[in-house]
Amino acid sequence: MSHDFYAALCLVLVIEGLFLFAAPHGWQSVMREASRMEPRTLRVCGAIAIGIGLITLRLMH
Repeated sequence: MSHDFYAALCLVLVIEGLFLFAAPHGWQSVMREASRMEPRTLRVCGAIAIGIGLITLRLMH
């Protein structure tokens, strides 16, 4: 795979790690709330996040 793809994956890990490092209690409460949500709602939220990410990526290039 391309170098840019691996770089993007590494940045995702860094950003997620920052959330866990900086606010572990906040992250835990978010995960508790997410576990109470319906799977369909989580899928819709995921689809929206993917769409926003793809649109933003397209605008940046």
